[in-house]
Amino acid sequence: MLIIRTVEEMIAFRNQKLNGETIGFVPTMGALHKGHISLVERSVKENTYTIVSIFVNPKQFNDKSDFENYPITLENDLEMLEKAKCNLVFLPSNTDIYLNYDGFKMDFDGLDKIYEGEFRPGHFQGVVDIVYRLFSITEPHNSYFGAKDFQQMAVIKLMVKTAKLPITVIPCEIIREESGLAMSSRNERLSFEERKAAATIYKVLKSTVDQVSTSQNPNQLSALIAAEIDKNDFLKVEYVVFCEPESLKTVYIFESNTAVRLCVAVWCGKVRLIDNISLQF
Repeated sequence: MLIIRTVEEMIAFRNQKLNGETIGFVPTMGALHKGHISLVERSVKENTYTIVSIFVNPKQFNDKSDFENYPITLENDLEMLEKAKCNLVFLPSNTDIYLNYDGFKMDFDGLDKIYEGEFRPGHFQGVVDIVYRLFSITEPHNSYFGAKDFQQMAVIKLMVKTAKLPITVIPCEIIREESGLAMSSRNERLSFEERKAAATIYKVLKSTVDQVSTSQNPNQLSALIAAEIDKNDFLKVEYVVFCEPESLKTVYIFESNTAVRLCVAVWCGKVRLIDNISLQF
């Protein structure tokens, strides 16, 4: 497994060694877990060469303490990637990645103002800035993203369309812990009791999906879900929303023969967790 640390070296290697290869790319911020590795393994199966980047991007953190507390586990990350048969790991520095680069400006069509965007101002601009930059450096054919960050995937798809990039964004299913908790690097910051409490989030979502019908009111149901999660002393709901899977527009009426995504953000102690689950009427 090759490790490259500079943008110049990465571009040179891509131009000299990867001409004609099908490139799969998985952008990460490190602190890898089985969810990340599932993306890498899929890329390895579907491409002749797989690149993984590890870069904790300061631009997508609207909370400075969240950035400062983000877990760094590089040695373990590299071991996991080697076992997953990753071909190349790109480890750029902040100075290098943003040298002579001011970001990618685009019309978010309102996606940066709702749900995650409402509570994390500037977050999606930071995501677009780094992903566009990484795409331009690695020039992949396919790039893999976990469905836990459902809104982020929609933003990246819009960016690819806006910039007319020849890249296929491939969504991958959420990987969960045995308790049902969606795997996240932030889970490592949870105490034993908080982690146990956080499993409540998926249990409530799953219970809702198993029982929901078109006769119910989405707004009222969102309030009931929030109240059920908030019964746990460790948890505090930030939002619960039913939305259209592609446009992410809020759903106000359930209709037959339609797909809906139920998305939530919940604070567990000082750690913010997100999750989502699909419904099909």
